[in-house]
Amino acid sequence: MTSSYFFENIQILEKARSSLKRETVLIKDGVIKSLGRKALHDAELLNIKPQKAKNMLLAPCLVDPHSFLESPFNGKEENIHSLIKKATSSGYGQLGILPRGNSWRDHVESIIALKAIKSEVLIHSWGGFSLSGKGINLSRHAELLQNGAIGLSDDDFMPPIDILKQGFSLGEMGKSPVLFAPRDKSLQAGGMSRQSVDTLRAGWPLDPVESEIIPLIQLLELHKKYPEIALRLMNISTAEGVLTLKNASYNPMASVFWWHLVNDNSSLSPFDIGWSVTPSLGSPIDRASLIEGLEADILAAISVHSTPTDDSEAKLPPNKRKKGISCYNLVLPLLWDQLVKKSGWEVEKLWEKISFGPSKFLNQSEEKLSLDSKRWLLFDPDKEWYQSNEKKHLTTATNQPLKDKKIYGKVIDCGLVN
Repeated sequence: MTSSYFFENIQILEKARSSLKRETVLIKDGVIKSLGRKALHDAELLNIKPQKAKNMLLAPCLVDPHSFLESPFNGKEENIHSLIKKATSSGYGQLGILPRGNSWRDHVESIIALKAIKSEVLIHSWGGFSLSGKGINLSRHAELLQNGAIGLSDDDFMPPIDILKQGFSLGEMGKSPVLFAPRDKSLQAGGMSRQSVDTLRAGWPLDPVESEIIPLIQLLELHKKYPEIALRLMNISTAEGVLTLKNASYNPMASVFWWHLVNDNSSLSPFDIGWSVTPSLGSPIDRASLIEGLEADILAAISVHSTPTDDSEAKLPPNKRKKGISCYNLVLPLLWDQLVKKSGWEVEKLWEKISFGPSKFLNQSEEKLSLDSKRWLLFDPDKEWYQSNEKKHLTTATNQPLKDKKIYGKVIDCGLVN
């Protein structure tokens, strides 16, 4: 990737609550050096010729509120260094890492170990709400937060309500966010797709909508009793879930899995790896409702929710393999296609849901473009390329969907790429 650019008329989005505009910009050695007339003057002094901007966009880095990285230091499918490389090449500057792992991040040492990673990408560790994610005993919440955890979470299903009440009553999390998935594994009963004609046609076992709605209602009722708790909801996935949040008297910040916005159970072949995800893939009605929920600000953030697995896992039958996909490189191109091109969103709205909103979800500062900063991405919505799992520089994980498919739109560069 090239890290020096001079554009005379490029689209720029500077920060949250600003408007898209055309501007002159000079980037030298990955650093934003100047804007406007000063950029013209500096480029003339350096004898740098302008490049064609066309429809390209210069914008703040993206933010992923939550993903899994189970073996950050010795994972063969993904480790912290390959993750950072993959994320920055896709425009991400902040990553929220969930506590589930071979060694759960429910104790101080594991949080400190991740904080010790030297990177311009901001790594935000969610500390374990319960020990080993078993929902039986609480972890030491105050100690985790004092030593670098940005908030508390558990696995990708809701812990028992009693342990939640116990933790909320203690209140050691203060203003730090607590993140839970409204999913009941027992009600899901191994179901892989929400009920629809397409699910029945594909032959997948059904995941009833109650597996999301019942725990969601429980979490909302609990939030009524403890409104001071900064509750976050992980990956709302159904039309009924969006409606439940819309009608709730207390409406906590909620995320949505990006894959649910670009695909549904009517649009995949039975052999596509994208079927096997958590939460289960929904119907076209679910997908439309999730997009409407984002647009109406009922849903606050789009998650990558990456779950990297190796080749041996990815080759198992869909109902046997570990659920999840891993593909930061597809997120912005496919969301741009779905939300900007097809749904008519403004670029500002998209960035609210993939950068600024996720920052607020994590209780972190919003990304922005600044002089003398490397925190930027350059996106070309017209660039054509092919998705391939063999791209070593992207990831060692092989559970990437849409293999060998033509993709439109690509992150051309990011200042954080080493």
